[in-house]
Amino acid sequence: MSDTEGKDLFSKFDEVIAVREGLLASGVEDPFSLVMERVLSPTRAICNGRDTILLGTYNYMGMTFDPDVIAAGKQALDDFGSGTTGSRVLNGTYQGHKACEDALKEFYAMDHAMVFSTGYQANLGIISTIAGKGDYIVLDIDSHASIWDGCAMGNAEVVPFKHNDIEAMEKRLRRIPEGAGKLVVLEGVYSMLGDIAPLKEMVAVAKKHGAMVLVDEAHSMGFIGEHGRGVAEDQGVIDDVDFIIGTFSKSVGTVGGFCVSNHPKFEIMRLVCRPYVFTASLPPSVVATAATSIRKLMHGSEKRAHLWENSRTLHKGLTDLGFKLGTEKPESAILAVIMPDLERGAAMWEALLKEGLYVNLARPPATPANMTLLRCSLCAEHSADQVETILGMFERAGKAVGII
Repeated sequence: MSDTEGKDLFSKFDEVIAVREGLLASGVEDPFSLVMERVLSPTRAICNGRDTILLGTYNYMGMTFDPDVIAAGKQALDDFGSGTTGSRVLNGTYQGHKACEDALKEFYAMDHAMVFSTGYQANLGIISTIAGKGDYIVLDIDSHASIWDGCAMGNAEVVPFKHNDIEAMEKRLRRIPEGAGKLVVLEGVYSMLGDIAPLKEMVAVAKKHGAMVLVDEAHSMGFIGEHGRGVAEDQGVIDDVDFIIGTFSKSVGTVGGFCVSNHPKFEIMRLVCRPYVFTASLPPSVVATAATSIRKLMHGSEKRAHLWENSRTLHKGLTDLGFKLGTEKPESAILAVIMPDLERGAAMWEALLKEGLYVNLARPPATPANMTLLRCSLCAEHSADQVETILGMFERAGKAVGII
């Protein structure tokens, strides 16, 4: 390399490139660039030319094709056009944005709701704004990337603890200097293994040490808890949580993020939170679909019951076939099937796709403990027959690849 030639900034990715090339050289279809040619329903699509059952979307409540949701989006498109072309603090707040925030306040029975353009931005914005230099964030080591990025952006002291370990969390809180600002960040459902947090105990510990608590309920909103408000509701601690973060891209069935809170000063966030201030607001059609979906989810108890039934059936069926799952019993709509290694995981993923089943192939570094997982996300619209069909597909593919 000559003196004038700079370092190739892409060289840091060489290892990832090599793993990817090695995987594709073995002849498997690329698990990370699948194209959905047509989506037929919340549970079926044409993928790579095949009619495929979808078991790898976060469409937990199956709202993406709800007729009322679609009608609301079409109406807003006609009435308000395709986009706001501006930030929420300038020209980007339409009546639909306020209506969406009102629906969230009603859904959670909270005083304040703030809608972001994505769930990622909700975590990035809220965490980086409330916990800054000199403050401390105590968080679960398995936290989502958006949580870690929010911590980094705010420049607070970050103190991780072992996944779901109440004692480890308390130890970290005890060591924080007297008088420092403290935020504990937890998730209701962890998206890789589908396990839930012991929020009841953790929130009590956090409050004992004078910390504020933020819970990300992205993967539990809509179906966990009596009213679908998530794990915090289910475990009876929702009134002790300071901030709940969520997304519209899972159970709500569209895109966007939000934070709800009862903090009396919360509204100032609209002026000081950079990922909220310095980005364009969601298109009117999106907030209209979100508000309609959220209001319907308030009356979704039958759908919730059916989704739990699906989760129990699939968990028991896969376990009986001899697969190793991420949780001993079903704790959410996510079931993680643990693979021996990336190569056999990719082979199993492809075998399932050829059977007509799409699941997520999750691999390190996104997964805990270097695991390769086939992550299955159930939907309230999966019929009991579809669940039985899925079990047959897993049995045939598992035997073909030599995993069971």
